Amino acid sequence: MEERYSRQMLFAPIGEAGQRKLMDSAVCIVGMGALGTVLANHMVRAGVGHVRLVDRDYVEKSNLQRQMLFDEDDVEQVYPKVVAAEKKLKKINSSIRIEAIVADVTALNIEALLEGMDLVLDGTDNFQTRFLLNDACFKLGIPFTYGGAVSSRGMSAIFIPGQTPCLRCFIKTGDSGGQTCDMIGVIAPIVDMVASYQAVEAMKYLVGDEKKRRKSLVTFDIWQNQYFEMKLGEPDKNCPCCQLKEYPALEPDAENTFLSLCGRETIQIAGSGSLDLVLWRDRLAQAAVKVSLNPFLLKAELPEGERLVLFADGRVLVQGTDDFVRAKTLYARYIGL
Repeated sequence: MEERYSRQMLFAPIGEAGQRKLMDSAVCIVGMGALGTVLANHMVRAGVGHVRLVDRDYVEKSNLQRQMLFDEDDVEQVYPKVVAAEKKLKKINSSIRIEAIVADVTALNIEALLEGMDLVLDGTDNFQTRFLLNDACFKLGIPFTYGGAVSSRGMSAIFIPGQTPCLRCFIKTGDSGGQTCDMIGVIAPIVDMVASYQAVEAMKYLVGDEKKRRKSLVTFDIWQNQYFEMKLGEPDKNCPCCQLKEYPALEPDAENTFLSLCGRETIQIAGSGSLDLVLWRDRLAQAAVKVSLNPFLLKAELPEGERLVLFADGRVLVQGTDDFVRAKTLYARYIGL
């Protein structure tokens, strides 16, 4: 057993046996933003044997205030978040498997992304993806640690198929009422606290300490000094996920071809197939003001003022507008439909 885990093994609820369980475990962290970077840091330093990172986005300067694994070099290189995170994490712990996947999580790929995982950690920033994770986890029988942070408020719970209700039993719709980080801001300490609540429940589950697992959903506001706890209780008998087994988020939805990214003046368009980024660099160079390419994505500044960001998996971000019609027009003009 490595010396690096010696202090963790001195903690009696983990010990050497618990450490071996952590090293034999596999977790998937979906979303490598504020919550995801803290979660990944905890899982990797704790010695979880296989950590899979999934995110669709790349590093921007506004991320640096709270997304702890990134720096200005990552912004300059326009690295995908999971790639930048993987580089840092492998320097922290080279003895475990760290797997970076640049992808948009959808109903079509979610089950494949979770294959072989013992636990899923929520690092997302929107309820559409959270419901997708929730439904997939309950269909596949994989525990799901939920976390959310905005402003100075946070909440967290762990949902375990067959033992607890699911997220849908508590939150019926994905309407945040404009309460997003991009609309009302967020301070870094609440992110650290929420992710730490998630991480410790993940560790309890992975080492098998069921008696100490928290069976409640907690909410707190660290600026207003407020803390509330809601017992998970019994599932909603009409829940379409954990009771009726309908899993609505797993139904492919054509409307998700166009997706607004959390108040960032960015529309994501799924596309219909993979993109050869070198080929598209040459094509867009004839019309764009500026084009830049790295091994992961292509960025083009348009004469109209907006930007296109192309990914090899076929996704295109139209940045500089939150108007779906405008985004579709620019996509059709430069990429085609």
